[in-house]
Parts: sequence; C-alpha cells; structure tokens
Amino acid sequence: MSPRYQKLFEPIQIGSVEIKNRVAMAPMCPMGLTNPDGTYSQRIVDYLIERARGGVGLIVTGTHKVENEIEVAPLGIFPFISRAGFATYVELAEGVHAHGTKIFFQLTAGDGRCADPRFTKPVAPSAVPNYWDPTVTCRALTTEEVEQFVKRFGDAAEIAAEAGIDGVEIHAVHEEYLIDQFTMASFNKRTDKYGGDLQGRLTFPIEILQEIKRRVGKDFPVQLRFSVKSFIKDWHQGAVPGEKFKEMGRDLPEGLEMAKLFEEAGYDAFNADCGSYASWYWAHPPVYFEHGCYLPYVSELKKVVTIPVLTAGRMEIPDLAENALAQGKADVVSIGRGLLTDPYWVRKVEEDKTQHIRPCIGCHAGCMGRLFLDSPLSCAVNPAVGRETMYRLERAIEPKKVIVVGGGAAGLEAARVASLRGHQVTLYEKAKNLGGHLIEASVPGFKKDLERLLNWYKVELEDLKTDIKTGKDVTPDLVKKENPDVTIIATGSQSLALDIPGVRKNHVATDIELLLGKKKAGKTVAVVGGGHTGCETALWLAQEGKKVTLIEQLPELMTPGKITVPHGNKIMLLDLLAFHKVEVMTNSNVLEITNAGVSIVTRDFARKQVKADTVCLSVGLTPTRKLYDGLVGKIPYLYLIGDAREIRNIMGSVWDAYEVARGI
Repeated sequence: MSPRYQKLFEPIQIGSVEIKNRVAMAPMCPMGLTNPDGTYSQRIVDYLIERARGGVGLIVTGTHKVENEIEVAPLGIFPFISRAGFATYVELAEGVHAHGTKIFFQLTAGDGRCADPRFTKPVAPSAVPNYWDPTVTCRALTTEEVEQFVKRFGDAAEIAAEAGIDGVEIHAVHEEYLIDQFTMASFNKRTDKYGGDLQGRLTFPIEILQEIKRRVGKDFPVQLRFSVKSFIKDWHQGAVPGEKFKEMGRDLPEGLEMAKLFEEAGYDAFNADCGSYASWYWAHPPVYFEHGCYLPYVSELKKVVTIPVLTAGRMEIPDLAENALAQGKADVVSIGRGLLTDPYWVRKVEEDKTQHIRPCIGCHAGCMGRLFLDSPLSCAVNPAVGRETMYRLERAIEPKKVIVVGGGAAGLEAARVASLRGHQVTLYEKAKNLGGHLIEASVPGFKKDLERLLNWYKVELEDLKTDIKTGKDVTPDLVKKENPDVTIIATGSQSLALDIPGVRKNHVATDIELLLGKKKAGKTVAVVGGGHTGCETALWLAQEGKKVTLIEQLPELMTPGKITVPHGNKIMLLDLLAFHKVEVMTNSNVLEITNAGVSIVTRDFARKQVKADTVCLSVGLTPTRKLYDGLVGKIPYLYLIGDAREIRNIMGSVWDAYEVARGI
C-alpha cells in the first residue's frame, strides 16, 4: 500500500454499509448498452464488474427510470428497473461483491422539461418551456401522478434490495432533471403540497426517501445526487467559471439550507456536484474546467452536514483526490470518466504506479458525445469500455514482426497494443519527438491532459520495451528491406493550404505554427476557421491577452460534420469565447489577406475589413499518405490508420489503432 495515499484507502460508512475505501465510481448512464426492454445486457454487467475488479470501493450505477407511463421514453436507451431484469441484477451484485466492492443503483423520475420532445411528451412541475425546444410547453404533472412516482421509487428500491444491491441513490436534486425542477422556484409554480416555499418544494424528494425507508427498512442506504449550485444565468444560458451573474436556479446559500433539511429528513449521504441543463458543462465538466472544479462549493456543503459527502468534478488526479480528503473538503472522491479511461485507477494508486494511469482528456467524444449520437457508451482513449469481454486483449498465438510508422496518437496506440500482445514492434517517427499533433494540441493550459496522455504512452512503451526510432524518415525501400509481417501506416496529417491572395505574407501563420512557437502572434489576431480547433485556438489566444476576431464562412461555429463536438464541450467553448470577448463573424468568406489584416465578404455581399497584426489560419488538416501510396499493392498486411486514413478526432485515431492491432 502506498504511504502517499493513506486517506484514499480508509474505509467509510454510508448508512449501514461499510465501503472499503474512499473512491466511488460516479454514475454514468450506460445508454446504448441495455437490452431492447431496458433491462441490463451482459455488456453492462461486464463493464461494472471490471471497475470492481479495478479496486473501486463503491459503484454508483448510471440512472434507472422507475416508470415509463407518465414520462414515456424510448425503450432500449435508458435502463429501466423491473422484475424482468432481476436475475441480471443478482449476478451483477454477486460479481461486484466478490471483489469487495459495494454497489448502489441510481433511480430517477426522468428528465421533465429537459426531455427531448422528439421522443416524448415532456412533463414538468408546472407549465414551463421545454429545454430543447422552447416552443413546446411542458404539461404540468397532477398531484396523483407525483404520488405515483413516489410509489414507483419504493417498488424499484425493493427490487434492488432483494437482488442484493447495497443501496440506492436518488437522481436527482441535480442537473435540472424532473425532481430538481420541483426544488427550484423558477420551474415550480405549484399550489399543492409539492410547491410553495422551500419546504414544500422539497416534499417530492423527501417523500421518495420516506417511501423507500418504509418499504425496504431504515438501514437500507439512500443517498442523494445533489447539485449545490445550478449556475443558471437565464432560461437556456449557463454561466462559466469566474462569471458574475444573478442565479436563476439554486444559489449556494439555498443549496446549503436544502442540504440541512435533507439530512434532517434522513438521507444517508450526498453525492454532490454543480450544474443544470442550462449550464450543462458544469454537470459534465469538459477539458476547459480545472480538475477539482466542485471543491470550492462542495467543501461548503461539508461544513453544514454530518453525513458523508461524495464529490466528483474531474477528481482523477491522485494527489488532488488525496489532498481533498485529507483537508476535509469531501469524504469520498467520485470518479467517472477517469474510471472509463482506466478501470484500474484504484489498483495503480494502491501500488504507487500512478504514472501508469491512463488519463481522461475531457473530450466527451467517447462517452457523452456518443450518447448524443445514439451510440453505446465508450471512451475515446479506451475503446474497450462497454465491450470489456469482446475487446479484451489476448497474447498473440504467433508473434509477428510489426512496423508502425508515425508517432502520433494512432501510431502510439497501435505500437502499445501490438507490443502488449507480444509482437516484435518497431515504431518509427520522422520528428525528433513522439506525439504528432498531441504536442501542439497540449500547449493551451486547458489542454494539458493531452500532455498527460502523451507521457502515459511514453511510459507504457518504455515499460513494454518497444523499439522506438525517432528522427527517421521511412521510405518504401526501408519497409521492404525490413520485410515486416505487418506494416501499420499512421503518418498523420498536415495543415490544409488556403489558396487566397496574401496567404504567404509574413504575418500569416497556421494554428500549429503559433501553438509550437514557430511564429509569434501580435496584439490583434484574426483566426480564420471556426471549427473546433479554430475556436480553441481563438480561446487560447484570448487567454494570452490577444484581441481576437474569429471568422467562419458557415452560419455557426463548430458546425457538425465528420467531427461532431460533444454538446457540453461546444456550449462551454462558445460561452468562454463570449466571456473572453472574442468577436465572432459567421457567414463571412475571406477574400484576401492584406497588410492590415483580412478582407472579407458577408453572405449579403457586404465587404468588410478586419484589422489584425496576425492572421491565424485554422482551416483544417489533410491526410499525409505518401508512404502508404508507395506501398499499397506491393506488400501484404498493410494498414492505414488515424488521420492518414481520414481526418477525425483523437478517438478516431485511437480506435483505428486498437482495432487493427488487436487483430494482428
């Protein structure tokens, strides 16, 4: 046991249940992994047991709907707790308990005003606008319907307890879902027992608690998913960190008052965070948040209650987690995406091998991003998430000689997986350093997790004794001379050339050149290209003190295409651009780069001049595949992966590499 992390490995009691350590798996809905009737598939069971095998003390599952008649949701997306799934719940509990881990089922009443009206008829405490389509007015629930919800929570808790599940978490006075809408005056205009003053607005979650305790017993733990602050600036507008605004939802003082009432009512613990649908990025913090982003708020909660407080908020940095516990800011650290990227996080901390923890990069591409695309939950840098059994790596029966060309994300992953499987791997990289686009992408302060990922790859490859040759330009003749059994080309991509007058002027630079410091930006910068990279480059420059204008030819920034920016990342990035006063010009085409800046024409044919000391081109990438084209059809077992195959995000590169290398 590592002496550096003693607090993380102290046991703790939640109600009558003892948890072996202070690390919980945060609830993440396993959408896309359920059976067609909403019951658990074997993929969900394998996914959760893998985290228990990795040493986590408590698993809080993703949310389960307790009914599907009042708020009807499509089957096969959300898990539904029912008698039909009982046998699978039993097997899950047995598997988790074998590893000394406890498990709580998270139970929800549903989305309320945040439900997608394309799939259901939204309901709410009162007749308020729907989040996704404000032209849709939600139907106010009747008193009898709310009481029916309460009963269904009792039914669900009984099923869970009978199956051997250790407790339940109520979702949620959290993130502006249905129960949370009842607790906030902005959404609750009711005059029955479920409305009125604060005590009245808390009646729904308190009745749920009372029903479960009455049905299952007072010793059965019931904890509350609880957002201590909402960060709602307006009906559909969140507030970014550091922004001054008037809270429309729940402010911190009200949150603390509510917490005392919930503890008095008998809740056994709080799983605390911040956020709402309007500030969706707070509830699912992307890369732009600092690690430990909830601690300033949750530490205030810890001061006013005596029951255990769990907190998430990008807590997967081991020293951060240990210090938060040691300083009394929380009782348990709750890790979500960090346990997707590395299910063995706890074991590696326990063994003091933290350098081997695969980091979460805050991209949301494989987890929440896939859920918005109706695809199964997974992870951008760990493709085995959600398919732990079928994607588990096995040693190769016949080790082969493998050459990987390119030391970016795709090449690094291919070399790692092939080496793990016992192949003789040589990784070639043309540059002096490994990393490819990871190097410049990790320059902004908000992208340092990419640097952590690159360092992790270096540690893993060194540990695997992979043969790495940097500063080596690979030719077709070299490959033929080496005569490998398998050749994987991961030569990446380069900046797309923009063919407009003035593009070769001295004050023009690509985003890559500025990030790598090959060219310096002046005081005013015009960024041409409003895709994801262009927006992040504009934010970085603004944070560096530059006056930035962002120019995009399409009607909106980060328009979905082959690369879709996940919802939380996109809306936070847009809000941060506004917060840092980046001027955005959409529907604008660049005609010419002048000595004074950029000449543009708008969609209504108006010509404008944008003054800028520096013009930054961020118009995308193009595949680098000369080596592949020189080899295709001439050698067997030749693969093209990553950006060299198709320009996508880091997930595309890592997933290509994993799929190819696991099959060699």
